[in-house]
This record gives sequence, C-alpha cells and structure tokens, in this order.
Amino acid sequence: MKIAVVGCGALGSFYGARLCRAGHEVHFLLRSDYEIVRRDGVKIKRAEGDFEARPRCALRPEEIGPAELVIIGLKTTANAVLPQLLPPLVGDSTAVLTLQNGLGNEGLIASIVGAERTLGGLCFVCLNRVGPGRIHHIAHGGVVLGEYGRASQARTRMIAGMFKESGVACKVSENLEQAHWEKLVWNIPFNGLGVASCAGWEAVISGILNPGQKLGACLTTDLLLSHPRWSKLVRELMMETIDTAQSLGLPVLEETADRQIANTEGMAAYKASTLLDFEQGRELELQSLFLLPRQFARQAGLPVPRLTALCAVLEALASNQARLPAAS
Repeated sequence: MKIAVVGCGALGSFYGARLCRAGHEVHFLLRSDYEIVRRDGVKIKRAEGDFEARPRCALRPEEIGPAELVIIGLKTTANAVLPQLLPPLVGDSTAVLTLQNGLGNEGLIASIVGAERTLGGLCFVCLNRVGPGRIHHIAHGGVVLGEYGRASQARTRMIAGMFKESGVACKVSENLEQAHWEKLVWNIPFNGLGVASCAGWEAVISGILNPGQKLGACLTTDLLLSHPRWSKLVRELMMETIDTAQSLGLPVLEETADRQIANTEGMAAYKASTLLDFEQGRELELQSLFLLPRQFARQAGLPVPRLTALCAVLEALASNQARLPAAS
C-alpha cells in the first residue's frame, strides 16, 4: 500500500517506520528533518530491540501525490496547514487517518476531504523524539481505530490488519467518540498536570497563576502517582472526564480510571507530550485536549471544578505569563 505520513514527529515516525519495515511504500512529508531522514532513515530505540526504516522523503505533498492511506501525526496546533497539505495526497480511493490527540480533529479533516474518507485512531504509546529521525519507544504502542460518524467498514479492519502485521497491536472500535473520551481519561490528568505541576499544587487547585510566578520542577507520571495530593487530583480529573462522557450518552465506565492508572504505573518517569512541548517553548494543544472537554461539561451543566482550575493554569502558562527556559 502507498502510505503518506503527514507530521513525522515521534508518533508519525514510529508508526510510519513500522509500516515501512513491514514492506509498504511509505512516504514521509518532512520539513527540518528532511536531509537527515533522507540520508540516514528513521531509527527507533526500544528495549525489545532497536530497528530502523528507510521511508521515501518529500518536502511537498505534490512530490508524493495521491496515496491509498494518509496518516496524520501533526500536533493539533498545526491543523491550520491541513487544507493545503491534504488535497494533493487524496485520490478516489484514499482513506485519511488522524492519530492526533483530543477532540474535533476528524470533523476538521472531514470538512477538507469528506466524511466518507475520514478515520480516527487513538494511540496508547510512550514515545519521545530525541533527534531528527530518532525516536525512543518507552512503552506500550497499541492503536484503536474507528470511522468518523459511523460504524467500522471493511477498510477499517483492513487497515487494522496492516498495523497488526507491522507488529502494532490494533483494535477496531464501533464508537470512535467513546474511544476518544476513554483516552481523554488519561490525557487530561497526565498531560495537563505534567505542565501545571510546574506552577505548584496551590496554583492548580485555585486556578490562579500570578504573573511572573517562579516555576518549580515539573512532575513526570510516576511522581504524579506517588504523591498522595497529586494522585488524588489525577483521579478527580479522571472522574470529571468520565462524568462528562456519560452526560453525552457515552458508556465510559468508572473502571476506565483504574485501568488507565494501572497502565501508567508501568511507564516509570515518563514526560507526556504536552510537558515536552512546554519545556521546548512550543504551543500547547489546549483546545482539543482541555478546552473542548470543558466546553462539553459546561453545556451539560456539570461543574467540573478540577478541570476548570486546570484549564485556567494551562491558559495562563501558555500566554507567557510564566515559562520554563527552553531545554537545550
């Protein structure tokens, strides 16, 4: 299959390399990493054994042309470029699969390429990009696939089969919206608190960040779970997320919180992607991961005090009232 990967950071590079290694014709749409990946390929470091792949490389989507499958691994903060990047990659039989975090991404893509072409994927994986074309795979790696606005099709199962053949555990969901909220049960506390913890417990609880406030050490996932106050806040945010999903009629169960916490205990000192973005001075994925879920809660009449306070601190941090020095 001819596959185009748009957004070749940690996520796109890892799954693209997997599919390339399995024998598919994989094209990476690249910017700053173009020369290094074209010359040296993609190298994946992992405890189970390192591997590398050599995808075809392009600087413009027109160089790739229509693909059978387009995989989107861009940060949601870059979604404004999709109307320019996607049309040259789409032909009569193209499926477009977004692996992006949070809510609203499939709807945007459907507005560009059509709902009938649009799929979503939820990735449960610990990855870090450590250099151009260099990815550290820490743990997990499974994907859940679903169709936008409808039940799974034959192509959904076919694409899931491709992932499985490349060594990626992959399931098909009949309800993509439910799967998104189940992942938000993890993303909201661990991505959000990883950043907000830099401002301290009191700021997170109150939702108040004083201009110029000196920031402290940020907490990795293991520290968020090992400190009683923070672990309590993790679970409270999870329950607010579950309550919001249930208010939308989605059968997201309370036991989802226990399962997500158990999975996280195996990640050790992991920095979620939002914390890495913050440390590097990059724009945070606030809208899809935090603000839209809060909006749904408000529309349902749910108070969600922990999510409200978390959003306030994240917005203050993102507005440059306070910022960690960019990592060297």
